[in-house]
Amino acid sequence: MTPRQVRPMIQQDLVQVVEIANSLAEAPHWSIDAYQSALDSQSPVRRIALVAEEPGQERLIGFLVAKMVIPESELETIAVAADAQGAGVGGLLIDAMIEELLKKQVAEVHLEVRNSNERARRLYRRYGFGETGRRAGYYSDPIEDAVLMSRFLRPAECE
Repeated sequence: MTPRQVRPMIQQDLVQVVEIANSLAEAPHWSIDAYQSALDSQSPVRRIALVAEEPGQERLIGFLVAKMVIPESELETIAVAADAQGAGVGGLLIDAMIEELLKKQVAEVHLEVRNSNERARRLYRRYGFGETGRRAGYYSDPIEDAVLMSRFLRPAECE
């Protein structure tokens, strides 16, 4: 197996990004326009958008979008293709996000996740996120609480 790599998301990735998201019940199902706005360098909302791929295969296996309001950031969405889950792709994306956020002087990252998505919650805990609260009935179809999680970033992490 070839090594996985993470790189910035580009316009040509958007069809595959939407396909991955739409194939996963737990992922937000954003429109292609929403992902397009995440790539807009002129947007007043600054974002980091990353993809993971198997080099040479022209196939994406995951992606991540984080919004920045410095000194804070929100991990808006992360998804890994079903056949690539459990292989460390989510961790690669989170590591790359943290590296980029530190370069931009972000000190704290927030996220929300479905209470029932224990696999994602374990991943976030493994990467230093702690539970900070809940939003009752936040998600629909089915109605479910959102678990709020945060992590402080330290400048030493970018060394």
